[in-house]
Amino acid sequence: MDTTSALFYLFSAVLLVSAFRVITARSTVHAALFLVLAFFNAACVWMLLKAEFLAITLVLVYVGAVMVLFLFVVMMLDVDTDALREGFWTHFPLAAFVGVLISLEMALVLKTSFNLPQAKPFDPAVVQLGNTRALGVEVYTQYLYPLQVAAVLLLVAIIAAIALTLRRRKDSRYQNPSEQVRAKKADRVRLVKMPPTIEVPAVAKTAEGGQA
Repeated sequence: MDTTSALFYLFSAVLLVSAFRVITARSTVHAALFLVLAFFNAACVWMLLKAEFLAITLVLVYVGAVMVLFLFVVMMLDVDTDALREGFWTHFPLAAFVGVLISLEMALVLKTSFNLPQAKPFDPAVVQLGNTRALGVEVYTQYLYPLQVAAVLLLVAIIAAIALTLRRRKDSRYQNPSEQVRAKKADRVRLVKMPPTIEVPAVAKTAEGGQA
């Protein structure tokens, strides 16, 4: 076994373990961090396949932007995970059956994908373009329609995340900008006039005279 194969098995094993921990972690924050680890190992697998642009894009976009957004959303939503796990074992048999059924369907679909015809030789013009430019040409020509569909789905997901975070909560404190703009000096500051000197009370004078 050469070094590349050993690194592939290592990154793949860590990727599978971290992906499994994403769905089994008790804390949502820990699940998001395990997902970050899964993305890093997937990027390492891309590097082994000599797809450097995809690896860097996976780290910059998903780990640097999407996962940060996930963490902020998870922290702001404050999801009660204990309440969500109350009926876990009740629905586990049905969920396991559906999961196994989906896995078998995916295996049947992917099995036909491995029966690929003989690979065609690379076009010299495409090779001269470079990895990044050739990928851009393929994405924005042959796969333009799937790219637009993915963009619409991401837009809907962003709008849904914003709608979830904008709900009114009783325990949250917030400021009303319109009231702050309409505020006047009289509403915030109260001037009190006080005499420059304060007379000594008569009781205090009598006590001082008695002590003298």
